[in-house]
Amino acid sequence: MFSIDRKDFGPGFTFGVATAAYQIEGGQQDGRGPSIWDSFSATPGNVHNGDTGRNACNHYELWPQDLDLIRDGGFDAYRFSFAWPRLIPQGTGAVNQAGVDFYDRLIDGMLERGIKPYATLYHWDLPSALQDKGGWMNRDIAGWMGEYAALIANKFGDRLEATATINEPWCVAFLSHFLGVHAPGYRDLRAAARAMHHVLFAHGTAIDALRANGAKNLGIVLNLEKSEAASDSAADQAARDMGDAVFNRWYLGGVLKGQYPKEVTDWLAPYLPEGYERDMEVVSRPLDWLGINYYTRGIYRASGVPGMPAEQVKGPLEKTEMGWEIYPQGLTDILVRVSKEYTKIPLYVTENGMAEVEGDDDPRRVSYYDEHLKAVLNAREQGADVRGYFAWSLLDNYEWAEGYNKRFGIVHVDYETQQRTPKSSYRAFQGMLHNTR
Repeated sequence: MFSIDRKDFGPGFTFGVATAAYQIEGGQQDGRGPSIWDSFSATPGNVHNGDTGRNACNHYELWPQDLDLIRDGGFDAYRFSFAWPRLIPQGTGAVNQAGVDFYDRLIDGMLERGIKPYATLYHWDLPSALQDKGGWMNRDIAGWMGEYAALIANKFGDRLEATATINEPWCVAFLSHFLGVHAPGYRDLRAAARAMHHVLFAHGTAIDALRANGAKNLGIVLNLEKSEAASDSAADQAARDMGDAVFNRWYLGGVLKGQYPKEVTDWLAPYLPEGYERDMEVVSRPLDWLGINYYTRGIYRASGVPGMPAEQVKGPLEKTEMGWEIYPQGLTDILVRVSKEYTKIPLYVTENGMAEVEGDDDPRRVSYYDEHLKAVLNAREQGADVRGYFAWSLLDNYEWAEGYNKRFGIVHVDYETQQRTPKSSYRAFQGMLHNTR
């Protein structure tokens, strides 16, 4: 059980769980179009064991029992994502009514159970037809996403508690176009530079489309890290600053201040879209809230690789099954920093959790959540306006390039039978939340 109580967070604080469409839905039928993760995972060598999201957790059919788990756990809210290719199979144009019907059922099911729907428009499953046109490397993606956002607002907006445009733009752009770890798997600096800007330009365009069509309570979800230097040397300190600029300040500065960090624009100058500066007013459209996903810190040293200004090194702390250090202080530091340096709008921890070995008893995860919830309390005591916390994830699921090899769920999933079994971490939340709202 946790060492803290719900009342420690005061009235009005939102506790929720989070998932993403491609990671849990399966249901690749009923008119759903292909996504970049379908082709990326079908390509040998990209994903552990060749795993794909074809079946995942079959949430497409089993959603009622998953919503029951959220309700019975005492959670206030469910952060989920829409699958763009399920709603608009070719990315633009014709709408798939079966997809609309699915999300109607899902959202109505949340409301019937007293669960607040926190929606994300884009959690990485770009329609393949748009990738054929260049995907995030193509400036036109802002218009494509605006069309998609308008559909969401018109079909579902009046029932959504909050809507985020994009989940983790660093992953969409840098991890997927420079490091090549996620779909579409590019390792190209020009591709990355374009994606880094276009993902935020599309975000701002989507905000405009959502607002124009009546949607309320709008934000974006950024994944942030506590960036630290491997040593006190000037070179490693500079590497830390560059790592922080690429991972954190590009997205915080762009979205909240309309400014990219100079050290990154200097590095990417030959590759950035011409005239990108003219887009910054759209990139930095006013938001109602900011979501922050936090998992670990980044430790940087000077890179010996030409053209690579910094590289990460492993730290000495206890690690999760992903190899990520367990560092709750970093969450406090990030929340306080954002609230002091960037914005006074409400903050939400929209993802936080850990991969652990298979099993229903997960005491390390219970401790992880306990320490990170205390980190949120510490940030609030230092003035950060944190309004909610979402555990990642409700279910063991398809962990992207790790396939089904890594389990983040507070509920165990047997992928053969699709049996759900609550873990100790689920029971810890249930005990803290007392099954009441």
